[in-house]
Amino acid sequence: MILLDTHAWVWLLTDPDRLGKEARKALRSSRLRGVAAVSCWEIALLVARDRLRLDRDPVSWMEEALAGEHLELLPLTPAVAAVSAKLVQPRDPADRLIVGTALCHGADLVTADTKIADANLRTIW
Repeated sequence: MILLDTHAWVWLLTDPDRLGKEARKALRSSRLRGVAAVSCWEIALLVARDRLRLDRDPVSWMEEALAGEHLELLPLTPAVAAVSAKLVQPRDPADRLIVGTALCHGADLVTADTKIADANLRTIW
């Protein structure tokens, strides 16, 4: 399983050339790809704060993005919450939940965030 960090999910749909070469290769070859539920919250927050502009409302964009790219939405479970709470890095709570989701699912994480790369999981960029 490959889990996309929030920015990687957005870039996959809006500007795939921004993804790293290894990330594009991994995404092409993997049939199991997911997004953490907290990424939906991050996207909605970015849109609400005018830090991200989408071509439609955020709910429609996310639903179509999940279906169109055959991405599985991975829930925030008690296990994800518990694993995330024990992490020292990253400090950002949403990033902790994304890392916790990756760890609970044994997933590699597609991210350009170097702070996440220190979280004791395999990252791809």
